[in-house]
Amino acid sequence: MKYQNLTLNIHKKIGWITINRPKKHNALNRETLAELHEALVGYEEDNRVRVVVLTGAGDTAFVAGADIRELSDLSAQEGATLAKEGNEKVFDYIEHYNKAVIAAVNGYALGGGLELAMACHLRVFVDTAKVGMPETSLGLIPGYGGTQRLAQLVGRGRAMEILLTANMLDASRAYEIGLANRVCAAVDLQSTVHELANEIIKNAPQAQQQLLAAVQAGYEPNTDGFAAETEAFSVCFDSENFRQGVTAFLQKRPPKF
Repeated sequence: MKYQNLTLNIHKKIGWITINRPKKHNALNRETLAELHEALVGYEEDNRVRVVVLTGAGDTAFVAGADIRELSDLSAQEGATLAKEGNEKVFDYIEHYNKAVIAAVNGYALGGGLELAMACHLRVFVDTAKVGMPETSLGLIPGYGGTQRLAQLVGRGRAMEILLTANMLDASRAYEIGLANRVCAAVDLQSTVHELANEIIKNAPQAQQQLLAAVQAGYEPNTDGFAAETEAFSVCFDSENFRQGVTAFLQKRPPKF
């Protein structure tokens, strides 16, 4: 399928999704969110893809935020609908994805852009990246899970400061507080992401699916994360990955997943 706002590429089991709206600093509008959902569904069902990477076109912005012009005339009900649909189709969808998703943050990630990065399982920042949650400076609050995921990642106190001040953080501070997994020079972003993705790809995909679900269960309301882990652990014993991994270990050879 040809997308208006995305560029897709599969290379060595890594499915890249590039948000391609550089003149708008890759801002998220309804059309882009709908295309992201379709692309994510496609990669989730594609056996050629083991890891998904989200990034932005150009060298200025990952995603500079939501498209403010699109928000400017919304009613309260329309705003609620926009947030609900966006969360269901993209942000929550990524968080519950059955393959690892990496955000390659190549520049500004503000508001909805940082929310998109936080929904991913891992984040690699270029050292010039600037991130923040400026919504209160516009008379808003985050609507795509930012109030929840930021606190989960960096702790309540730090999240409150970032949210209430609307100040931006540089990449080194983001790494220091646990918002970034890795930081690299801009010229090294692709190779750093490839290195991280390959560290994931070498391990068992069926086990990783169970792992992602078990970790997420711990953050779900009214869900016993420990019970979910036990269930996921038991499922692994019936998998081809487990048989391959154990056989390879006993034969003292690398597994072939």
